[in-house]
Amino acid sequence: MNLIYTSDLKPGQIFSEHVYTIGDNLLVPAFTQLRQKDIDLLLTWDIKTVNTEGSLIEADEEYTELEDAIDSAHIDSVQVPTPPPQKIDAIKFSISDVRQNSGPYRTYKNLIDKLDNAFTLFKSGDDLEMRTIDNICIQLLQDLREHPDSFVGFILGGEISSQELAKSSVNTAILSALTAQELRLPNHKIHNIVAGALLHDIGMLRLSRGITEKKGGLSEAELEQIKSHPIHTSRIVTKELYGPREVNLIALQHHERWDGQGYPDKLTGMAIDIGARIVSVADAFEAMVSKKSYRNSIIGYQAIKNLLADNARRFDPSVIITFTKIIGIYPINSIVRLNNGSVTRVINIHTSAPMRPVVQLLVDENGRFSDSRNPVIIDLLADKTLFIKEAVAKKEILDQYA
Repeated sequence: MNLIYTSDLKPGQIFSEHVYTIGDNLLVPAFTQLRQKDIDLLLTWDIKTVNTEGSLIEADEEYTELEDAIDSAHIDSVQVPTPPPQKIDAIKFSISDVRQNSGPYRTYKNLIDKLDNAFTLFKSGDDLEMRTIDNICIQLLQDLREHPDSFVGFILGGEISSQELAKSSVNTAILSALTAQELRLPNHKIHNIVAGALLHDIGMLRLSRGITEKKGGLSEAELEQIKSHPIHTSRIVTKELYGPREVNLIALQHHERWDGQGYPDKLTGMAIDIGARIVSVADAFEAMVSKKSYRNSIIGYQAIKNLLADNARRFDPSVIITFTKIIGIYPINSIVRLNNGSVTRVINIHTSAPMRPVVQLLVDENGRFSDSRNPVIIDLLADKTLFIKEAVAKKEILDQYA
């Protein structure tokens, strides 16, 4: 195995064998030009070396951004065979697999229902007690221990189209809990982070619906009102719920930025509470993968790419790395096309090799639909001949095989 320093890599290089990063994580396949974005990914992850059983066979000095342009345009050199003349069952590509009747889905929906009920009562003028939020926290953490992958899949599915504030808050709390657990924070700290995530946008209930539900662009005055919601949330937590200081810090600081350009206090770096830094990342990811009144959702892979491209502007880089480690470059239930043209769904990830998850076959390389009663499972970490070529939106696949 040949060890190569990341600092020696250059765009356009081609190797005779696959090139891997840590944990047998495929960087580029054999006879494939190395791109600048591949090198940037290594730098983002602070990976110092890569390895290959092959050797450098070409270094194209005239390499341009053509490869990136092709990639961005989703031009695929792999030709997927025309599928048989039958209509694909859309349920195969339903991210949540319509598991509404399953235990995990009912558990997830129950959390949203409980928080939505609390928010509804609060908005109508009834008192909301911190104890109610604490009880939801306890239930969420217990349920999350039993169904972590399912919950992440439901977040990616985005198939609950109502209870927007409660759904967004529960989703953010789930993602925040997973991140805090990976960071090995104390249990009491994790509880407060979950509570802060559940409450981080409750101040929105003090704004007019004309602003919070507006589909068009916001005026300067309306934007300033939106930016006031952390202050409203902080007042609710401290003066009405008498919540802990850590929960208040999350309420107040979750829109602060690592570079000091956030609000309301323009805090910088480590001056921002760790809970707020975690909730900020989770909230941003949740917002990107959830359909809003003013835009469509984006696929989980693109959301992760957006976070990794932040470059320490908005988010704490260490939190981004931890978040990506647990969610994966291709989050659970992402639909991805492999290098042989087959279409699969991510069902599990390897934290040590986030680009080589475990996938379930949906459409094989010959365009044949898989039998869901006898699922074909492929571990891309074990099968080095296959790798993910691209992530695709569910609608794109349904349109292709309609």
